[in-house]
Amino acid sequence: MNTSSGDMDNQMGSKASAEHSMAPFRFLNKTDIRNVTVLRSGNQTIVEDEIFLNTMAAQALSGIFVWSALLITCHQIYVHLRSYTVPNEQRYIIRILFIVPIYAFDSWLSLLFISNDQYYVYFDSIRDCYEAFVIYNFLSLSFEYLGGESGIMSEIRGKPIQSSCLYGTCCLAGCSYSIGFLRFCKQATLQFCVVKPIMAVITILLQAFGKYHDGDFNVTGGYLYITIVYNFSVSLALYALFLFFFATSDLLRPYEPVLKFLTIKSVIFLSFWQGMVLAILERCEVIPEALFIDGQEVGAGTVAAGWQNFITCIEMFFAAIALRYAFTCTVYQEKKAETPDNNAPMQSISSGLKETINPNDMVQDAIHNFSPAYQQYTQQSTQEVVQPSQNGTVGFVVGGGGKKNDKIMLIASDDEF
Repeated sequence: MNTSSGDMDNQMGSKASAEHSMAPFRFLNKTDIRNVTVLRSGNQTIVEDEIFLNTMAAQALSGIFVWSALLITCHQIYVHLRSYTVPNEQRYIIRILFIVPIYAFDSWLSLLFISNDQYYVYFDSIRDCYEAFVIYNFLSLSFEYLGGESGIMSEIRGKPIQSSCLYGTCCLAGCSYSIGFLRFCKQATLQFCVVKPIMAVITILLQAFGKYHDGDFNVTGGYLYITIVYNFSVSLALYALFLFFFATSDLLRPYEPVLKFLTIKSVIFLSFWQGMVLAILERCEVIPEALFIDGQEVGAGTVAAGWQNFITCIEMFFAAIALRYAFTCTVYQEKKAETPDNNAPMQSISSGLKETINPNDMVQDAIHNFSPAYQQYTQQSTQEVVQPSQNGTVGFVVGGGGKKNDKIMLIASDDEF
């Protein structure tokens, strides 16, 4: 009987302690908690405290890095548009460079609105959709460097694929490069351009119904499934990109692809894992969970997403510097000096920017690569015109008269990758 009384006293004491720890949260109303930040610490106690992310210092520090990155990259884009001498290459370069303004400014806005009802989910969806576009444009730029599908196939077709566990080609032993290999590379990147926007829309819908929270791996929530699909899709896209560089590394060596590849991969792939690690840390209570920020109720994952956005703001400054060296404009400026443009500068810049933001080439490329009639033709670079010789083989004539995205009966590609 005494033992039961002791247990009852302990239970009542624990309940009273829990009620005391919840008191600041339970009895505060919207007026009381104005400009107050309420956190749940690792031992599940509710405390009133301030987090660095919503301070003026954090916003100012991240803003300095963001605007510095914007100035560096916008100037580089402007220089490319002023020397827009090779449109079928610079179109992709400018699109890739836009990842810095979009990532940096989007992350900064998310950080500024950290207390506003998970607005960061909507901002981050825009940012995430563009990263799929960047992977596609990076692969397309590599195709252009090498003269299009026909130029690449003339160099690698029929060569055996080297088996290497380090480079992820051990499962391709005994295979050889074919037009199907190039088709796989394009399809794997294009699928990410489709999957990512769909996942972004689903994320927004789930968040609106309270079914999406960063770091919540509960099977009843949407974060687990979104993460699995997204991770598989982006991994497939980057794997295809890696296979392409493994196959064409010697051909691409004059274009210094290593820095370009590592910069793009680090911005996209590492930022994804960085966000996931931060979400797991909040879930494991290493990072405190915020209940209210500046008097506004916020959901789970807000603090982790805030740290992700803050770190991204800092990283984009260094990404802008790396991209400035990776996609230099020197060679295009030299061509500009050799063949001066008679158009007015602003007119040429406007027309170049208009061509850059036009996604029609990506749509046509998707139709081309996913068409059932793909084996009947390949896509030719705009710098080449392909004509059949008298004996039926393929002849190459270098020139600038070809139209963009011309589909030419070139290679019967019954051999699939």
